[in-house]
Amino acid sequence: MKKVLCILSLALTTSFAFAQDETPETTPLEISGSGDIYYKYDFAKVPNIPTSFATDQNSVSLGMLDIALKKKIKNISFVGELSFGPRGQRQSLLNDPGVVYDDNGDVIPNVSTSGDSFHIQNLYASYAVTDKLTLTAGYMGTFIGYEVISPVANFHYSTSYLFSYGPFQNAGVKANYAITEKFGAMVGVFNDSWNVYQADPQKGLNAVGGQLSYVTDKVSGYLNFLDGSVSGTIVDLTGSFQLTDKFKLGLNAADFSNEGDVGYTGAALYPSYAISDAFSLGLRGEYFKFKEGSGDTKVTAFTLSGNYKINGLTIIPEFRLDSNSEEVFVDSDLLPTKSASQVLIALVYGF
Repeated sequence: MKKVLCILSLALTTSFAFAQDETPETTPLEISGSGDIYYKYDFAKVPNIPTSFATDQNSVSLGMLDIALKKKIKNISFVGELSFGPRGQRQSLLNDPGVVYDDNGDVIPNVSTSGDSFHIQNLYASYAVTDKLTLTAGYMGTFIGYEVISPVANFHYSTSYLFSYGPFQNAGVKANYAITEKFGAMVGVFNDSWNVYQADPQKGLNAVGGQLSYVTDKVSGYLNFLDGSVSGTIVDLTGSFQLTDKFKLGLNAADFSNEGDVGYTGAALYPSYAISDAFSLGLRGEYFKFKEGSGDTKVTAFTLSGNYKINGLTIIPEFRLDSNSEEVFVDSDLLPTKSASQVLIALVYGF
């Protein structure tokens, strides 16, 4: 009996020693990010074009410092992305809610005393159940749209109307499934409203979303859908086509609607041409129409941008001309007008 116990003890000790020596299947912590500054001048001499970011007039201004962390251990991965600065301000998770109360002690909604010094853009974890199925939960950059918050991934520094009026983030749970090497599908449930990490307790995970994707070396396409009684319904199509080694064409089309005929419809094309390895020239042509409940006006916008890349730095000179069906802009005499134009130059460094 003692011999048996000794053998078992030796076996357990040896197994424990081997377990201690095993190296977990892990990857190094990945750190990436960007920093950007810009100078913009509107020819009306006042801020005029109502899209996200690059809003300061006649000023060398900050975009944001963005830092993303990624870690993977076996089939579990984690992503956290934190940004400092005004780009995306009040459109992602705030560091300090700075709650304000009225005379009755009730919270005044949508009012904050926070300095908004930093914002969480992404905070989520993923579990690869199989080689084909991945589950993800947390606060995620939206799957809808062609442009994103970080300027590193955009050709143009100023943003489209489709981007500005669409969702930025969605909090929830989703499942991605690789149907084939080229085709994929996603379904998920999300908080009742866009760009928030706290759902209405009465509504909860009130929105349902989905995506069909097709991706190859030369072509990518995504058909996106999100619907909820609070968030409304949005159908979105994005695509990218590498037509030649130098010529690329992107597209984005979307329709959004909510109660009271509130919403918009629009489309944008993104042709770009690589003149050299370092310099590319691109155009964004956009048509955007507000639905009756949102003002029933329409906009056409043309943005011409250059991208000069050198050692991680992208220099973006840009000219933009927007025209509206109504006199929503002002001219240099501050009189109503239907068009507005601006120039800017941005420095975007990615690491």
